[in-house]
Amino acid sequence: MSTLPDDVKIFVVQQLACFDTPSEVAKAVKEEFQLEVSRQAVEAYDPTKRAGSSLSEEYRQIFFTTRETFLTDTAAIGVSHRAVRLRTIQRLTERAERSGNLVLVASLLEQAAKEAGNAFTNKREVGGIGGTPLAVEHTVAIPDLSTMTQEERDGLRALLTRTEGSLP
Repeated sequence: MSTLPDDVKIFVVQQLACFDTPSEVAKAVKEEFQLEVSRQAVEAYDPTKRAGSSLSEEYRQIFFTTRETFLTDTAAIGVSHRAVRLRTIQRLTERAERSGNLVLVASLLEQAAKEAGNAFTNKREVGGIGGTPLAVEHTVAIPDLSTMTQEERDGLRALLTRTEGSLP
């Protein structure tokens, strides 16, 4: 692989940094540059593997810079956005409907509903009817008895005795 042009080497290093497998990268090189490259030759450009232990500093720097950018910049990955996923589901649904695959259509519609309802996020909104905030019925602050006077403790005891039957 040392006879490859620099732009191909950089391409290989960047693909590996984005966690593509050596087989995937070899296939991408063939499609992109019309060059045959073995999986083993590609693996020599991954500094995290034993085969890439002798990779030059220049390509190591490219690898680790690309990997850091890849891990921190999900905005560049289309499917990380809900709108992109919904558009794709829409296209797939239309195609499945045209081909008469009603089971797939139903499955895709369920997927779209989950996607639109934030089923695939950690964010959940809890509210009342029409999105109004839920009413908090009881808030109980536990008093620090050690700082209360005897008179305050007696008053608290009386209050708890009166409300004993009405607490949930």
